[in-house]
Amino acid sequence: MNQRRFAIIAAAGCGILLLLVIVAIPLSLIYLFPINRSAGQAAPTVVSTPARVAQNTQEAVPTFTPAVPSGVQVQTPSVQGQLTAVSSAELQSLYQQSNPGVVSLTVGVQQGGQVGEVSGSGFIIDDQGHIVTNNHVVSGAQLVIVSFFDGTQSRASIVGTDVDSDLAVVQADKLPEGVHPIPLGDSSSVLPGDWVIAIGNPFALSSTMTVGVVSAVGRTIPSGLTPFSIPETIQTDAAINPGNSGGPLINLQGEVIGVNAQIATGSGGGANAGVGFAIPVNIVRRVVPALLKSGTYQWPWLGVEGRGVNLFIMEANHLDSQKGAYIGVVDQGGPAEKAGLKGNTDTTVVDGIDVPVGGDVVIAIDGKSIADFNNLIAEIASKNPGDQVELTIIRNGQQQNVQVQLAPRPENFQPQLNP
Repeated sequence: MNQRRFAIIAAAGCGILLLLVIVAIPLSLIYLFPINRSAGQAAPTVVSTPARVAQNTQEAVPTFTPAVPSGVQVQTPSVQGQLTAVSSAELQSLYQQSNPGVVSLTVGVQQGGQVGEVSGSGFIIDDQGHIVTNNHVVSGAQLVIVSFFDGTQSRASIVGTDVDSDLAVVQADKLPEGVHPIPLGDSSSVLPGDWVIAIGNPFALSSTMTVGVVSAVGRTIPSGLTPFSIPETIQTDAAINPGNSGGPLINLQGEVIGVNAQIATGSGGGANAGVGFAIPVNIVRRVVPALLKSGTYQWPWLGVEGRGVNLFIMEANHLDSQKGAYIGVVDQGGPAEKAGLKGNTDTTVVDGIDVPVGGDVVIAIDGKSIADFNNLIAEIASKNPGDQVELTIIRNGQQQNVQVQLAPRPENFQPQLNP
């Protein structure tokens, strides 16, 4: 009897133990793999994304470099091996370091007999109150008011503008305590994947910081008010919206690498769609000293219009590769026309598409290879009016060199087709 009673108790105990095991296993799985209640799926693992540390192998353009004021510390994010992990603390430190050098601009403009208001951004470049912004922010300004990070306001006057690069310099009447210039970086060392921040005045919300990466470099964008383009611009996914124009794009070292200028919305609206463009700081280095000195900047002019060599142009013109800048139009009276460069003379149809033929293809300038038409624009922009350049071209299947003397860009230029 006692043995039978013991067997019953033992069996009951084993049953209870088995029940506990059955219940415990799912609980342990739930603990190890948390469930996303809203989706009913395992919660994803969050991994911090490292940023690449750009290796600067080129010298910065030695034309305009505001000194870092005493007492301002330039922060460098922590480095492990070759990767940089950006933390919230580092971004907060970068914001505190950079924000005192960023300003909001309120610009009064004449609109239909009444004074309207335009908002923009800018950044301080020296202790004399000079501020870099976009030309389109201050174009037609009747009044410019600068608002600093602490809320202090000052009147400002326009020192100089350049419509071709969409850059301008204004000078505040007075700088409050605590503001300082932001050092300039080197845009030639910027690479896709580099972390950046934008600080500005989107939708009149001053001192707003957004974070992103460099999406691409070497873009060419329209200047907006002239037929000329701005080369070597930086594309970023850091949110840039109306009011950010003229504000700085800053790297993790606290240096300005670009001036935020344009966005692509994709839907015709005015909000950010993750594609913004900043004028490279190396153009700022070239243009701003001239604006401070004389109020204007003179760009060199070649006098051609064209495109890159795509598959159809290569096939229709019997070229060996898709490298080079195809010249479609040679501007009348320009340096290219005087040097004898030729634009396309006809069109042909390839797979139902009209393709230009007969134009010269520039494959090198002063012995340096040209990848496409945007590359040609950038190389010409790095020269000065009056410079003599040697263009290596392909014409009718033959390679030859052409000497061209660059001229100043004409004012109020309107492209004209050759007869």
